[in-house]
Amino acid sequence: MSTKRIVGIGLLIVGLGLLFFGFQATDTLTEEVHETLTGRFTDETTWYLIGGAAAAVVGLLLTLFGGKR
Repeated sequence: MSTKRIVGIGLLIVGLGLLFFGFQATDTLTEEVHETLTGRFTDETTWYLIGGAAAAVVGLLLTLFGGKR
């Protein structure tokens, strides 16, 4: 297994974990109140979701197309 694929699997796992915690955070009382008052999530929750999605996509691409050595 190439190094790129191992890094891709790691990024995929980290990205999915960040997405999980981001989605869990959207259901908290604090987050719902903030969204009701401002119309958006807090910066921390937003970065969890954006960072998790980016890491998961890059990880998936590296895992699928990382190449063989």
